[in-house]
Amino acid sequence: MSKAISPAPSGGRFLAGLRAIILGWGDISDFTLQTLGWMVRRRPSAGTMLPIFYQVGVRSVPVVGITGLFIGMVLAVQAFGEFTRFPPLRGWMGAAINGSVIRELGPVLAATMLAGRVGSAIAAELGTMRVTEQIDALTCLGVNPIHYLVVPRFLACVFLIPLLTVLADFMGVMGGAFISTQYFDIEPYQYWSQSQQKIGLWDILVGLFKSMVFGALIAIISCHRGFNAKAGAEGVGRAATDSFVLSFVAILVVDFFMAMFFNTLYVQIWPRE
Repeated sequence: MSKAISPAPSGGRFLAGLRAIILGWGDISDFTLQTLGWMVRRRPSAGTMLPIFYQVGVRSVPVVGITGLFIGMVLAVQAFGEFTRFPPLRGWMGAAINGSVIRELGPVLAATMLAGRVGSAIAAELGTMRVTEQIDALTCLGVNPIHYLVVPRFLACVFLIPLLTVLADFMGVMGGAFISTQYFDIEPYQYWSQSQQKIGLWDILVGLFKSMVFGALIAIISCHRGFNAKAGAEGVGRAATDSFVLSFVAILVVDFFMAMFFNTLYVQIWPRE
């Protein structure tokens, strides 16, 4: 009579999961260090960079611009509903809308759109190259695949997301101003003067720095998922999906910690009396 197979103890499953997490973090850390090392060691050629810059930057302009525009307009509608409860504070709508767009929503939304449009495409493209053994062929030809495939995409995401963030900020500010001043009859001078008083160079620079960090996260996660895609169409599709999900989660988590850090730093540099 055969013995019944007992289920694996919960402690064993926990240790196996912990081991997989540690190995995953080690693998992506090594991948990141190799990318940074090749970026410093040798610059990619212009013929490799320009098509990727076009795909990442130019082709993302419409979706980022439209997203920023309607986010500003939605913020104006929601803010008006709240500020009408306190009529003397209606002039502060500009500061509230533009501050939200420039500090948080512009960088996060631009990065999210890029993670969905560019990150998934990078993971699918590199995953297809992995499945069809094109990456192995590059290695056999003496070409380092990280230098040839990952570094240009990393540079494109890091350098172009700040520009797309500026576009998203501009469109969001214009959309919020149009709805507030033309539809809700907020005094334009009061709207812009309050915004100018409450939003400074610090807010703009912090938003741009955040966007560069988000771009680096998107590039590393998407390229790593593509390089480790499993065989078959299902594996490539899963790599593309995982790249977007992980990038989106990483953007939100890192944004929280950076917001806490920069708020603390601001108070230390310019203490409130």
